[in-house]
Amino acid sequence: MIYSSPSGKIWMNPMETVQLKSIKNAAMSLPEKERAQLAHDLVASLDGSADMSVIEAWDAEICRRINEIESGNAELLDASEAISLARARIKA
Repeated sequence: MIYSSPSGKIWMNPMETVQLKSIKNAAMSLPEKERAQLAHDLVASLDGSADMSVIEAWDAEICRRINEIESGNAELLDASEAISLARARIKA
C-alpha cells in the first residue's frame, strides 16, 4: 500500500515494495510485445471502466475518416503543412 504523510511525502510499505520489485522483475523478463500489452492494461486500469458509447463513437468516427480517405473525399496534408496551419490558427 502507498502512504502519504500530511507534508505530501509518499512512501510504500517495505513488504509491498519487495512484492512490487518482484512483479516488476517478472514483467521486465517478458518479450517486448507482452510488456507493451501489460503496460497498456495497467494504464487502462487507472482510467476506470470504459464507456462503450464513447468507444463506439470513436470507432464510427475512425471508419468515417478511413472511408473519406479511401474515396478521395478527404484533403490530406503532409505533417509540415498541418503544423503550419495549426500554428497559424493558434496565432489568430
